Amino acid sequence: MSQLGERIAQFRKMATDDPENELGHFRLGQLLMEDGQHAEAVNSFERTLELSPQFSKVFQLLGECFIKLGQKDRAVEVLTKGWATADERGDKMPRDAMAKLLTGLGAPVPQAQAHSPVDDGPGTGFRCQRPGCMEGNRARQLPAPPVPDEIGERIQQTVCAGCWNLWFRDLSIKVINELRLDLSSEFGQNEYDRHMREFFGFEEPAAGPVR
Repeated sequence: MSQLGERIAQFRKMATDDPENELGHFRLGQLLMEDGQHAEAVNSFERTLELSPQFSKVFQLLGECFIKLGQKDRAVEVLTKGWATADERGDKMPRDAMAKLLTGLGAPVPQAQAHSPVDDGPGTGFRCQRPGCMEGNRARQLPAPPVPDEIGERIQQTVCAGCWNLWFRDLSIKVINELRLDLSSEFGQNEYDRHMREFFGFEEPAAGPVR
């Protein structure tokens, strides 16, 4: 089995063993796309959106799958909804990517709307930038960087305490266990960092591993 095939098998097991694990379904969808299995990737991304309906990047990838499958109408529907979701959340990169895909399909790009607050009440004043965050204006900033490096500072500035706790106390453990990562090795640390960045919606690798 190829390395890609092994990774697909790992995340298929993760998604099967824990059907509520949005990261498992998301990563499985990405790997299936990489392997050209777009119909199966659709199932993974649709399940991800069931678990995390505000995860704007997933709309983009799901739309790309429908384009590859020749299903233009479904692609336009998904990308239009995804654009609105990304715009409401302020997720600029996936929003702009979906606008480009819609233009390529000859479909109209929605116009930005004025948005009302996600929740009633005054809120905390902190806005979590993780795609899929469900905290709304209840989001609270971490009191300090969770790790003493550049990515820790980025997490404190852009990710709420609820999303950090979800990663650190739950999903990171599943990633380590399911993928049998040895964090004392460079490979294991790099894999851990990559999955963490994807969960938080960081588009580019941050400098330095989490220690």
